[in-house]
Amino acid sequence: MRSLLAIFFGLHVLTAAAATDEATLQKIQAAMQSGIRSAAEVARDDNRKPVETLSFFGFEDDMRVLELLPGGGWYTKLLAPVLRDKGKLYVSIGTDNVRDKLLTEADFSDVQLLDIGVAPERSGPFNTSFIAPFDFGVRDLDMVVTFRNMHNFTPEGRANINDATFKALKSGGLFGVIDHSRRHMEPMTAENRRRSDVVEIIREVQAAGFELVDYSDLHYRPDDELRYEVGRHTVTGNTDRFTLLFRKP
Repeated sequence: MRSLLAIFFGLHVLTAAAATDEATLQKIQAAMQSGIRSAAEVARDDNRKPVETLSFFGFEDDMRVLELLPGGGWYTKLLAPVLRDKGKLYVSIGTDNVRDKLLTEADFSDVQLLDIGVAPERSGPFNTSFIAPFDFGVRDLDMVVTFRNMHNFTPEGRANINDATFKALKSGGLFGVIDHSRRHMEPMTAENRRRSDVVEIIREVQAAGFELVDYSDLHYRPDDELRYEVGRHTVTGNTDRFTLLFRKP
């Protein structure tokens, strides 16, 4: 499949980033045992595979990392402890929950919230959001990650996020993207609006200047028919998700 992707996009798929080192993997596993994580969060470990996912991204404990749209902080609770001593974690866009409920905790006081000065506007079809051009206000980051969020934005909003991400990363910096899969070229509907077309996402990120490094089938689910809303009880927790890694040249 990798060669087919290369042919389809007319590019040479680059060699993936080096796998995460053993010391960092042990820190991730230790963070997974933290008492700050709820039982519901722990229950999602098998499905979300954080150790394997972060290893695929090439995450290391001495990186400067930005997490976009952290939501309730499921990944923040893993990233922050690992980066605390040698690296740095930033969060931005959709940070209200982590700001009010997580960053007030002593163990997360080193996490820096980046205020970009603009807010998403739910002005797109099916309640998707547009976000105006902005700047994160940081440079030379090693990595930016976002988990199951791109579907929330219009193509124009995603373009502005991708452009700001490109500016924030150093040359060689990595951009990891995961989202729920939508069937390629299928029009957006109320049923599939929280899914993304992987081809569209790849093209959009490349348009910002990124190179596609690799993809992973870590979150491939062959029994997800790609037809239903991801929140349906017959689908939730078993959605097919694409996992992509990009690099800034």
